[in-house]
Amino acid sequence: MSYSAKVISMIEMGKFDDVETEFEKALQNDNADLVYSLAEELYSMGFSELAQKAYQFLLDEYPEEDQLRTALADIAISEGNNDEALDYLAAVKPNSDAYLNSLLVAADLYQTQGLFEVSEQKLLSALAIAPEEPILIFALAEFYFDIKKYHHALPLYLKLIKSGHTELSQVNITQRLGFSYAVIGKFEQALGYLEQVHEDDIDFDTRFQLAFTELQLKQYDEAIKNFTKLKKSSTDYTTVYPYLAEAYEQQGLLQQALEVLQEGLRVDQYNIKLYQLASSVALKLQQPKLAEKHLRSALALEPDNMTIVIQLSNLLVELKKYHENIELLTDYLQKDETDPQLYWNLGKSYAEIEDDKHALENYQVAARAFDNQPDFLREASFFYRKVGRLEDAKKFVDEYLELVPEDLEMLDLQDELQDL
Repeated sequence: MSYSAKVISMIEMGKFDDVETEFEKALQNDNADLVYSLAEELYSMGFSELAQKAYQFLLDEYPEEDQLRTALADIAISEGNNDEALDYLAAVKPNSDAYLNSLLVAADLYQTQGLFEVSEQKLLSALAIAPEEPILIFALAEFYFDIKKYHHALPLYLKLIKSGHTELSQVNITQRLGFSYAVIGKFEQALGYLEQVHEDDIDFDTRFQLAFTELQLKQYDEAIKNFTKLKKSSTDYTTVYPYLAEAYEQQGLLQQALEVLQEGLRVDQYNIKLYQLASSVALKLQQPKLAEKHLRSALALEPDNMTIVIQLSNLLVELKKYHENIELLTDYLQKDETDPQLYWNLGKSYAEIEDDKHALENYQVAARAFDNQPDFLREASFFYRKVGRLEDAKKFVDEYLELVPEDLEMLDLQDELQDL
């Protein structure tokens, strides 16, 4: 048994005490091919420090072997020694057999640094030299996939599929194609590829994308099946809950939708979106107290979230809880919040409790933002007529009828106001 083989055997058996000693013997006694294989195995097993020593030993012996420099650069990148990696790569010249590999390693380095344009140029330079090389096509496709440029990745993955490559570097190309098509909204193409992925090869993200694609194509039964599989296999994959609830809701199964959302909240009690959706479904199920409870829970988590404030205010108005709505919104107006919807809801609430003075103040502010909103104009028309502001009432009626000319009740109101 060679010393190199003995080193690997000792590591596999967990006998680490004498590994360093046998490693040194391997460097001094084994031939270059054995030492190179040892370096490769050590790096793949996670012993990068020993691998680096072996590669460097060989480079000192064979300085013309640039493949050793790219291997050392790769290790340096994984260790965070970017300057050292660049020094190794700079020594690899364009006429070297290792030049293409050095471009790949350099692209990886620049990508880890966030220098995406430089990384892209390195990969494009490599592909210009060997345009049909599958590994280079795959590397560029993966680069675009990683930086979410799916439109750029798709033709490269398709080229690989057409040339018979369905898997490279343990990456399922069919899966990548389906995922990319789904993300850019081409759901029919996405489904065609995602359905080809073998069940054993479907990871959590691919399962989600498959279910999401089925949801978009209104294949609700299949979407529910796959979302449910994902939920059972990974309960903390919280992205699944709103979409599974949507699939149930689309089929009119509101109780199941609510149960899914509440299950999601037990897993992630800080998920604002789940509270909002649960509130909406609860209201459809005529459970207003539960709807309000969920919105108040969301607001407690994000008290400055004006979307939630307005949703809660709208609900309080719908439930005729005018005093509670006034208390809620007055507090936010004191914090200098100026969303016009707050003023509209306040005006409506004050009007309902017959506090015309405060109602008028708030309607006047809201009117600046909602002068082309039919619902506001209609409501304001009746309120201003009620409080005797007839000229303003006429103005609101006229503006409303320009937008909704067929409203018979408002036409009658317009005639009534013209006679006054």
